[in-house]
Amino acid sequence: MLLYKHFPVSNQKLHIVSTASLSSSSLLFLSVLFRKRYEKMPAVGGISVGGGKAYPGSLTPFVTVTCIVAAMGGLIFGYDIGISGGVTSMDPFLLKFFPSVYRKKNSDNTKNEYCQYDSQTLTMFTSSLYLAALLSSLVASTVTRRFGRKLSMLFGGLLFLVGALINGFAQGVWMLIVGRILLGFGIGFANQSVPLYLSEMAPYKYRGALNIGFQLSITIGILVANVLNYFFAKIKGGWGWRLSLGGAMVPALIITIGSLVLPDTPNSMIERGDREKARAQLQRIRGVSDVDEEFNDLVEASESSSQVEHPWRNLLQRKYRPHLTMAVLIPFFQQLTGINVIMFYAPVLFNSIGFKSDAALMSAVITGVVNVVATCVSIYGVDKWGRRALFLEGGVQMIICQAVVAAAIGAKFGIDGNPGELPKWYAVVVVLFICIYVAAFAWSWGPLGWLVPSEIFPLEIRSAAQSINVSVNMFFTFVIAQVFLTMLCHMKFGLFIFFAFFVVVMTFFIFFFLPETKGIPIEEMGQVWRAHPFWSRFVEHEDHGNGVEMGKGAIKM
Repeated sequence: MLLYKHFPVSNQKLHIVSTASLSSSSLLFLSVLFRKRYEKMPAVGGISVGGGKAYPGSLTPFVTVTCIVAAMGGLIFGYDIGISGGVTSMDPFLLKFFPSVYRKKNSDNTKNEYCQYDSQTLTMFTSSLYLAALLSSLVASTVTRRFGRKLSMLFGGLLFLVGALINGFAQGVWMLIVGRILLGFGIGFANQSVPLYLSEMAPYKYRGALNIGFQLSITIGILVANVLNYFFAKIKGGWGWRLSLGGAMVPALIITIGSLVLPDTPNSMIERGDREKARAQLQRIRGVSDVDEEFNDLVEASESSSQVEHPWRNLLQRKYRPHLTMAVLIPFFQQLTGINVIMFYAPVLFNSIGFKSDAALMSAVITGVVNVVATCVSIYGVDKWGRRALFLEGGVQMIICQAVVAAAIGAKFGIDGNPGELPKWYAVVVVLFICIYVAAFAWSWGPLGWLVPSEIFPLEIRSAAQSINVSVNMFFTFVIAQVFLTMLCHMKFGLFIFFAFFVVVMTFFIFFFLPETKGIPIEEMGQVWRAHPFWSRFVEHEDHGNGVEMGKGAIKM
């Protein structure tokens, strides 16, 4: 039995000793000593963990403005999510590019509402973007690590800008697909760099709220796209879809110009060897001159990082098992909540369950408003209530809503997809529970699916691990986007039960395996894994035997 199995570790060094060599009085003295020292530590999954250091500094206006500008990188992602579902429900767009879908949708012979949009070419228009984002996020990892977070954001904005231009002037399906691929490359770069930038710039006490600014801008992008779709669909002449697609240039310009004026993060400056500028930058963003402790920790983390020649291969080491698990499973589960079914295809979905085209677009606007408001709830509560509480409450709420929506659609549409005349109260009930579901996602898995992975990775694997996080997210976004309409056609209302099952699984996963990361400085995050009842077996034994130093993050005795 080893002593460090009993006492949480902090930031100094620990010489592992066997309890067999200690008397009972010595053990009693040490237990009192450690209890006094750590009695005010935050909880991690029901256990105490060292709060470690409390770096000086506050939330300065400079950091607030900087993080707001950087978070605008989420606009390009959100705008695209909202716009793609809207234009695919516009008849002029379908008639020009997908005439077979247009004929099926407007045919009087089509009785099965579940299958009216089932077209692999149509879904490829939506999903090709996410496959491109997956590939570009792998390249973005190297750019982000070697050249800084700003350059990665700049590339993202420029690629998205070109893609938006091509889509706005598209004359054939091939131009739509090429434009979507360029949009995807842009999103891959932005989603790789923006969450890291926000986590590194923010004071640790406010990291959750500032990082969720990224998700808030995604939801604002979705809402703006839904509102524009609603009005552009009414333009006579049937060319409103061009404005919808070309309008993506606006968020692209915002992130492009923003990346040129934003300062780089101290972490990135140190990583590239510019320590004096990094110290000055850290003093500026923290609003105090005494930043030695945080600066030295950043330097130490960077030196450890620089010794890592193969961060991708290192991710497979045993001590990074919890980080790799979260980098894969959190984005995997985020997509299998079913949220993208609602956000991609909200107008199509509402149209399929019997709403008229205008009503479908308006329903999408309503869910967009709910999305924005609920994300603000998460910004308020994430550093107050913690990540786990929001994850767990949101999971339970989503399960209930998905069950109700499945029952409501199943009762009216049955398995033949022919509901007859739908009463107004029915439409209200379906939209209401979908809104409650969207709210649950927007204050839990939506923002936290980006926040938690971006704050748990050590610097030496941070860019590589964030690339895996984005790649997994984009891969399953691609898969869901590509197969959703076919699944809706074949699984019918059972599709909502399918996603509800995964929400149950992910809620249990969070309960048992995700430690609380609220209030922990980003470079001190290793302590939450060492104190976790399951993950401690992977990270505590990175060195074996008595008398071996565990390195940074331990206690010297």
